[in-house]
Amino acid sequence: MATASKLERIYPFFIVKNLAASIDFYTQKLGFETDLLIPEEYPFFGIVSRDNVRILLKHITESVHPVPNHTRHEWARWDAFILVSDPDALFAEYQARGLAFHEPLEDTDDGLRAFELKDHDGYVLCFGKPL
Repeated sequence: MATASKLERIYPFFIVKNLAASIDFYTQKLGFETDLLIPEEYPFFGIVSRDNVRILLKHITESVHPVPNHTRHEWARWDAFILVSDPDALFAEYQARGLAFHEPLEDTDDGLRAFELKDHDGYVLCFGKPL
């Protein structure tokens, strides 16, 4: 049997209204770092990261808008689930930064210790871990 290639990670790709504002939200509010902006002079694409998590952000045109999952169906709440080692500590960090939460830190019906927040473009990020 041939050895299969190992899948490493998946990074969400979000269409954004304003790249600079989105980069600012992720870096200033969520503690991410900017890894890449292309092109440097007038960027339309960027990558932000924190630890092993990366999020790809792209502004296409004024007529191409963000489409968060929840806008398509109420049950499609998350645009990204971010596995964290300590949801309580991250929640406390984000509380101290003055972030507004979409859903508070709680033990969920689907077996997670998690909380949710919306980014600058309405994408819902769920931070948590299995109970």
